[in-house]
Amino acid sequence: MRVRIPNPQVAVVLAAGSSSRFAAGAKQFALVGGSTLVAIAAQAALDAGCFASVIVVAGAVSLDGRVPEGVSIVENPDWASGQASSLQVALKAAQVAGAEAIVVGLADQPGVTTEAWRQVSQAETDLPIVVATYDGARGNPVRLNAEIWPELPQAGDEGARVLLRRRPDLVAAVACQGDASDVDTVEDLDRWN
Repeated sequence: MRVRIPNPQVAVVLAAGSSSRFAAGAKQFALVGGSTLVAIAAQAALDAGCFASVIVVAGAVSLDGRVPEGVSIVENPDWASGQASSLQVALKAAQVAGAEAIVVGLADQPGVTTEAWRQVSQAETDLPIVVATYDGARGNPVRLNAEIWPELPQAGDEGARVLLRRRPDLVAAVACQGDASDVDTVEDLDRWN
């Protein structure tokens, strides 16, 4: 069987949440190494150099002027309903762009590297979902080919994880270097700094 990498692909950084567990304001703007979390995630995707476009899904806070040049912001007006709505906003933007796949990451994972974005994007497999793994544990980013977009949840606080659990037969894993730990609390941020 000939394996084809879906092209074009759109990189998506989900950054619409309210940072409810982060006691120091909007965690999207928390600094690690002098850069904001949202900028770190978006720049890693942008630097991969393999995407037709890079978009950040915003919601609870305005990200205008907070993402690197060359990154687009799409707003999720229904952000409070959960991550699934942000994923759906991203899918609509990807459809408009004519994408065959999206590669999704989160704005609160500063240890997800440019190389992880590239590896997941360029993985050669006939399976429609590709997930990064770190020391054997699943993390981000995750590539979702267009053929499975209709199976993704429309509502709720989980995005693609629902489908990954329900259909493990559709998932290929790619071992990546880096760290997919979330920054959910000030203590988490302190560990990164």
